[in-house]
Amino acid sequence: METAIGVFSSRERAEEAIKELRRSGVPEDSIVFLTRSEIEAKSIAKEFGASVGGFVGGATGMTAGVVAASLLLPGIGTVFALGFGAAALLGLAGAGAGAAVGSSAAQSDATPTPDEKCSEDVAFFREVLKEGRSLIVIRTESQTTAATACDILDRLGLSMEGRSTPARMETNTRQVGDVLVLDISGRITLGEGNVMLREIVRDLADKGNKRIILNMSGVSYIDSSGLGELVKTHTTFHNKGGNLKLANLNKRVHDLLQMTRLAAVFDIQKDEASALQSLAAPGMPKAVA
Repeated sequence: METAIGVFSSRERAEEAIKELRRSGVPEDSIVFLTRSEIEAKSIAKEFGASVGGFVGGATGMTAGVVAASLLLPGIGTVFALGFGAAALLGLAGAGAGAAVGSSAAQSDATPTPDEKCSEDVAFFREVLKEGRSLIVIRTESQTTAATACDILDRLGLSMEGRSTPARMETNTRQVGDVLVLDISGRITLGEGNVMLREIVRDLADKGNKRIILNMSGVSYIDSSGLGELVKTHTTFHNKGGNLKLANLNKRVHDLLQMTRLAAVFDIQKDEASALQSLAAPGMPKAVA
């Protein structure tokens, strides 16, 4: 499954991205839109509804098949998720599915029960949403669809300016005490870099590694698929009880994470030494590089 993430600071750009994704043939069941703004949710819902006959009963219902799910996140308030995969992304097991995005939206917020907690992905996006950004998340099994989506999200969302000369992603792993350091260089992009990172991370997690540093000093470019892969990397280790740090980000990558507000979500350390120190368990000797 390929995941691409677009972060937007304006409703207009988010709407334009949704329109272009649909015009370009990205299936609607691959698109989920997340926002804290009810006004923005209404506007995007109309765009989704344009292909399935408009609203049922005007502004108080959703079109057949298109889901508008909502829930209350502590410290944020209501978050709206639009799209066929909205309820699944929220991890609500049906709670909030089909909820209206309209004048009665405040009454239809779904607060998850102990058995219906929001998914790790949405919890991860908490800080991004808190800062007033909206997100488009694309999930697809098709490389072609993912490539189309990445092009649109990179162009219209908050993203890095690409470089004309591609640099193939390369990695190296090394052990420093009980910490595994993964050195990454090149581009984390769709079709090669993201797949390589995914496979390495899965292997490291399966082998029981709990303390990981991604040394990103050589990373020159990250696209929307690369952002999606970093999010999955973080959640993979977190779900397995691990601890992940990013270190040695260059200015371009750091600026990207600042613009998208993902810097508030990842644990970013200025260098490897700082990352190693932050991973040292209380009462345990610090790893020495």
